[in-house]
Amino acid sequence: MATILVVEDDVALSELLCARLEAEGHSVRQRSSGPDALTAIEEQPPDLIILDWMLPGMDGLAVCRRVRAHYLMPILMLTARTEEIDQVLGLEVGADDYITKPFSIRQLLARVGASLRRVELESQRAHAEVHRDGPPDGHPQASQEAPDVLTCGQLTIDRTQHAVRLDGRLTELTPKEYDLLVLLASHPGWVFTREIILQEIWGGDYEGFDRTIDNHIARLRRKLGEMGERIDTIWGVGYRFNRDP
Repeated sequence: MATILVVEDDVALSELLCARLEAEGHSVRQRSSGPDALTAIEEQPPDLIILDWMLPGMDGLAVCRRVRAHYLMPILMLTARTEEIDQVLGLEVGADDYITKPFSIRQLLARVGASLRRVELESQRAHAEVHRDGPPDGHPQASQEAPDVLTCGQLTIDRTQHAVRLDGRLTELTPKEYDLLVLLASHPGWVFTREIILQEIWGGDYEGFDRTIDNHIARLRRKLGEMGERIDTIWGVGYRFNRDP
């Protein structure tokens, strides 16, 4: 199974999370402050991080931002903040998922499982066919070989290195932003509904808030600059990558 780092200063909650994750077969480490979490990650990068927002020494947002500068493992953020702007802020700094307190342990375990499955799936797809299913009304329906390197004008996506470059310069994307770009760019002209995107990128058991996809698309467009204009919004349906300027 996976190595998971739990960063939570509520001792009782941290112990509960660790016990349940270990019961699922995972190897779990615990830290209770931001600086200690960064040290643990540098010493041995985990497969997934469960990160509380409010931490002593350095808050979860700062930790997330520091981690994202060097690592791509999934980050699941825990917080008592319920406003949408707070959720967007957490995603903006690189969190992959967001759970508000109080939450059920079953929900957290489902999110952890979904995140780990996505990582494994991306690894398996690096040199394999990408399958997309959909109805015959313009949605993806056939299997297609996705090349290791996708190129569109100044944009290059190297799937073997998990790297995106604009004009030859590396562009930092979160794992979800990268997955979204690969999904859309590897099937130019295909319209992906929000339901298909949620299934492919977040997994069928995702229970996040409604604007998750829109917020990720908006950030991806900003990071890609002029190339981001290639991502078309199909109102009332979803999104499409347009190879033509």
